Amino acid sequence: MTAEDSHQKKFIKMTTEPVEKLIRELSVPTIVSMMITAIYNLADTFFVGRINSSATAAVGVIFSLMAVIQAVGFFFGHGSGNYISRKLGEKNIKNATIMASVGFFSSFFIGCIISIIGLIYIEPLANILGSTNTVLPYAEKYMFFILLSCPFFASSLVLNNQLRLQGNAMQAMIGIGIGSVLNCIMDPIFIFGMGMGISGAGLSTFISQLVSFFVLLVGNRKSDAINITFSNFKPNKEKYIAILQGGLPSLERQGLNSLSNILLNQAIKSYGDCALAAMTIVLRIVYLIISVIIGWGQGFQPVCGFNFGAKLYDRVETAYKYCHKVAFIILTILLIICEIAAPEIIAFFSNEKEVIEIGTLALRLQCITLQAAGFAMICSMLLQNINLYKEASLLALARQGLFFIPLIFIWESLFGLTGILACQPIADILSLIMALIMNHSVLRKIRLNLI
Repeated sequence: MTAEDSHQKKFIKMTTEPVEKLIRELSVPTIVSMMITAIYNLADTFFVGRINSSATAAVGVIFSLMAVIQAVGFFFGHGSGNYISRKLGEKNIKNATIMASVGFFSSFFIGCIISIIGLIYIEPLANILGSTNTVLPYAEKYMFFILLSCPFFASSLVLNNQLRLQGNAMQAMIGIGIGSVLNCIMDPIFIFGMGMGISGAGLSTFISQLVSFFVLLVGNRKSDAINITFSNFKPNKEKYIAILQGGLPSLERQGLNSLSNILLNQAIKSYGDCALAAMTIVLRIVYLIISVIIGWGQGFQPVCGFNFGAKLYDRVETAYKYCHKVAFIILTILLIICEIAAPEIIAFFSNEKEVIEIGTLALRLQCITLQAAGFAMICSMLLQNINLYKEASLLALARQGLFFIPLIFIWESLFGLTGILACQPIADILSLIMALIMNHSVLRKIRLNLI
């Protein structure tokens, strides 16, 4: 079968099969992939937690740096991937092929720059991210390996998203999954077996990111996805504008996540290493929960992109509504579990009484508004995939930028630690209100073919 025949076959599948079936089929590997990645992040927290609370806090501090790297990867991955899926829907293979290479190599080069600058200024960077004097030695050791992995981590996310948005979710899952499983295996070996401590966790992460990078490259070659070659790296103004439009909401979302985590760490570190450690654990658990909905929404995105490109707007609306309905059910179940079992969940990662007390309250508060966060997230994914970039960017700014960051300054001064912990659920409610307004507007435009 030629490449053209393969693309035609995929086009027919994505534009004719029932959207509910397509979303389920595409979302299973993406949910697994996202959960494996989240578990991989939890593995560092779990094993490092066996060292002490300062080491656990260090992992949380460096999580802000990892969010920056993710922002780069998602920016180029979503920006190029959304463009590719629409062009495949339009049967414009040539532009899709060039974009695949532009997105991949651009992210790798930016990753190299971040890595070099970070390694030069590693100590001041650790302080900016929220390290205390006791956390700093652990943070520097762990961050050294995270910075080394930066180009491979960022470009792996591009490969993952390009494969997924072309309908090759299984290859994307395998690439990310192998590295994540490998990290879970290597963590205890390096940390305890080889006596490397937190440096072992960093080395394990570096190796796993490197393995994922090469497995994804092989998956790109072996699948029917567009092959990435340096000969097709033909960057121009048009391609970067398209990446900016499609990737800016992801860049804003992840960049603001990083900034909000830094501000959260700076605010909470005055309450001690146990408070920092507790929030590290809670944020990783919440990320695991949210990853389920991100994976579910990512199963919706290629269906949306292909059918929007083919001007099958009724299928886009049907897929969107189905995605919301299932997300609500999933998040309700997870909300109940977390509210009931919060102390036991936190105790799994730490046996320190203060960490458990703070973590239990934080987890319960964070989970109250899971459905609100999920609704806004899926709404943002729709906007991003149907060329409503201004609206998508505004909604991406809302949760952390417009609401959480201002709240953390106000509520911490009024209510102390409890105020800090309550900022996220309040921000979720406010972003839900904005998403509901946009949801009504965009559905009207879809029905009237005004997009």
